[in-house]
Amino acid sequence: MSLNELSQVKVSGGRLLRVEHLSTACQSQMTFALFLPPQAGKRLGQNKVPALYWLSGLTCNDENFSQKAGAFALAAKLGMAIVMPDTSPRSANVEGENDSYDVGTGAGFYVDATQAPWSTAYNMYSYVTQELPALIQNHYCVNETSSISGHSMGGHGALICALKNPGKYASVSAFAPITSPTQCPWGKKGLSTYLGGDESVWEQWDANQLVQKNHALGLAPQAMLIDQGTSDPFYKDQLMPELFNSTCERLEYPIDYREREGYDHSYYYISSFINEHLRFHAAHLGLQVDL
Repeated sequence: MSLNELSQVKVSGGRLLRVEHLSTACQSQMTFALFLPPQAGKRLGQNKVPALYWLSGLTCNDENFSQKAGAFALAAKLGMAIVMPDTSPRSANVEGENDSYDVGTGAGFYVDATQAPWSTAYNMYSYVTQELPALIQNHYCVNETSSISGHSMGGHGALICALKNPGKYASVSAFAPITSPTQCPWGKKGLSTYLGGDESVWEQWDANQLVQKNHALGLAPQAMLIDQGTSDPFYKDQLMPELFNSTCERLEYPIDYREREGYDHSYYYISSFINEHLRFHAAHLGLQVDL
């Protein structure tokens, strides 16, 4: 596979790359950002490091986290790579993809679409869980050990990627995630657009439903951290954390839920607590955390 490196800058002793490639899953050019800590080797096969996959939210791209989260200084000390994919295809030329902010461009919802015309390109779930990790491991000094995190729509993405693939990720965390997309306006619009009108199909992409399914199957709980600001304007109508929390409490499914008094939905909030998430993941990735 041919990779086109768009840029490379030094940051916190490591390297931040932006890379473009032709995606099989999304049938178009896709862009991702990759932070490689100083511990990562310069040649393939040398000093491979574990990775955190970060999934961004509605309207974002691969650059929002890298420019605003302030995560690289600690990631460099921990020896943790961070992979930051885009939130949707950008050059698929799908009819209607630029008509609204919450479906289409910048709003892939991390599902594999089944409905025309979206199904040819809007397959962000397969891209994030299969194609991109294989690409990263084959072209950079990053090993197979990984965790996943995200914000808002990306928090939803992180949770479903982890819950649909028990054992694939060492840990999962989310900032202000859409935990019950089958119940909120953003989720209902996105899922109906990409997956059609059968709501039973939507449940396969709903973290609240997946926790219940995994519990019924007797699967072991996953290491999970969820972060939520109390002044988030989307708290009540879109994020609905109480639904997910009550399900986990009823099932005795352990989650580390941290509510942040007075914090909103922005990257000011994320940057305030990102280091807690990095240390949480580092502990499960086998990295030294007492730095």
